[in-house]
Amino acid sequence: MDICLHERLLACGPLPVEEGTPPEFGVMLQPRRPGMHVGEVPVAWLKQLAGLHQLVLLRGFSSFADGEAMTRYCEGFGPLLYWPFGAVLELREEAAPEDHIFASHYVPLHWDGMYLQQVPEFQVFQCASAPAQGEGGRTTFAHTPLALRLADEASRALWAGTQGHYQRSAAHYSSVARAPLIERHPRRHYPVLRVCEPPVDGDPAFINPSEYRFEGLGGDERGRLLGSLRQALYDPRAFYAHRWQSGDLLIADNFTLLHGREAFASGCARHLRRVHVHAEPPLANPHLAQGGLTP
Repeated sequence: MDICLHERLLACGPLPVEEGTPPEFGVMLQPRRPGMHVGEVPVAWLKQLAGLHQLVLLRGFSSFADGEAMTRYCEGFGPLLYWPFGAVLELREEAAPEDHIFASHYVPLHWDGMYLQQVPEFQVFQCASAPAQGEGGRTTFAHTPLALRLADEASRALWAGTQGHYQRSAAHYSSVARAPLIERHPRRHYPVLRVCEPPVDGDPAFINPSEYRFEGLGGDERGRLLGSLRQALYDPRAFYAHRWQSGDLLIADNFTLLHGREAFASGCARHLRRVHVHAEPPLANPHLAQGGLTP
């Protein structure tokens, strides 16, 4: 995007935070012209920004009225992951949820596509309706290369010798995944963390959790592993909790970040839409040991 056009049409700044300083990643774009639609911002430029900053927030733009319009827009980013229900997942609380993503509970940090045949490069989120102030529901992001740099040498050594073993059954897949905690970014060459954070031990309210096992640890090292990961991943320099406003559009680098969700007030207005965008060519899942997406 031409820099002069950019400065005339868009204001660019750090991600908004409620207290403290912004994290050391991410960027927010806002229109300088009232009524500007997100479709007026070149998609190729947004993909470049997401590759540089890992998280791009577009706030204050005119956006999409429904999932069909969002699908058409996201097709400009690259090939989409189509589920049996389509490209758009409507994320809102269900009356009788069979999975934690449709409940009002928290969702631990994870990466998307870990149980599928192909791993999407980006998530595109749209906030159709935001929860009110104080109702929770922030979406959380952890920048794993930053977390690796912030960790001490002993923690990195522990992580380097550990592999996660995960098993999960949901509506559209039943799969097993095995992933070393530290590996190279699949399209660049810097190290990233691939870990699925377990829910709170013994939490009876958490619906349909994965089965977790960490291999390569001594008998008393699991607590040290999870504690060191939490310390690094939730460091304010590497962690961001996004409070949604209606109309927000958020583009996230799934190859680099982990993401999750804070709990929210049951019955509130929180409604997000999510689309997965593949890399070109799509990334075959190197961690899938069994299963994958079923029609």
